[in-house]
Amino acid sequence: MQARHLRRLAGVTALTALAASGLGMSSPAQANAVHVVHAGGSIQEAVDHAAPGDTIRLLAGTYAGGVLITKDDLRISGAGKRTVITRAPGEAAAANACGAAGHGLCVLGTADHPVGGVRIESLTVSGFAKSGIWASGTDRMTVRRVVAHTNGENGIGQEISTRGVLADNTADDNGLDGLFLGDTPDAMGTRIVGNHAAGNRLGVHVRRGRMLTIERNVLTANCAGVFIVGDETQPVAGAMTIRRNRINENNKFCPANARIEHIQGSGIVLTGARETRVTDNEIRDNRGDSSMSGGIALVPSFSGGPTSANEITDNVALGNAPSDLADRDAKATNTFTRNVCAISEPVGHC
Repeated sequence: MQARHLRRLAGVTALTALAASGLGMSSPAQANAVHVVHAGGSIQEAVDHAAPGDTIRLLAGTYAGGVLITKDDLRISGAGKRTVITRAPGEAAAANACGAAGHGLCVLGTADHPVGGVRIESLTVSGFAKSGIWASGTDRMTVRRVVAHTNGENGIGQEISTRGVLADNTADDNGLDGLFLGDTPDAMGTRIVGNHAAGNRLGVHVRRGRMLTIERNVLTANCAGVFIVGDETQPVAGAMTIRRNRINENNKFCPANARIEHIQGSGIVLTGARETRVTDNEIRDNRGDSSMSGGIALVPSFSGGPTSANEITDNVALGNAPSDLADRDAKATNTFTRNVCAISEPVGHC
């Protein structure tokens, strides 16, 4: 026989499956709970009452953001695009560190004590001053089937985090990056896979990151499709794989700032990255007049370090300007093999 305990919060129903015992079998004293939050209910209240391993199920409707998660193994699951998390009015937006910073959903741990195993899936985050979803100090965090649009900075961002999965998301018209990963010298296999990013400054941006894969994403109408940035930090950024992506017509204009010149018409940019493999991508019709413009552009680090020991192979890069493939770091040694292109800098890479 199975017993169920139902506990009602403000706009939240918690269902906890208790022990079930029978002839010849036993089960745990208490299974993980499912907290059902109704439209307009408090996601934060459900998070505060949840235990590690619980699921928070968001029904279709609109919810206030500024949700702070610091517990392991929580799963927050919506009803797809019909579950919308947006900026709370007035004082509610600053109820915790996440809301005060202007983010929608935050998963926050530390480098020494990361928050592990959080899953966020099947919902929309929109209209936040900073990031729709922001994570720092996490391990094994998954963000899947999320729509992140019109946020002031990042659609979905992670820093100082390992073994993450950002998969099958849509990130469009965010002020900075559709998908961002930063300050992770050992990402330990983090995967950015199957996403669609359009209308952002940068579609996928990795800053000071290593040991990750960017695969099977569709990136279009950004200022740059994939942007990999390294600098003088150790270990040097890179040692990643960029493969089987479609990166076409990233021709939005982004003006210069105090650090870099304007960005436009950039398919894949490696600057200060080393030992990265770029393979089997389709890169078409990215056109601009910046030193970073073109299909695949390798340029020196902004801090003066080389962009070296990268392998560019088996890509189709056509219709890009000023060139399809460009190795613009005269001090570096990179390898170009078996690519299909029309124009390269220097000649001979096609």
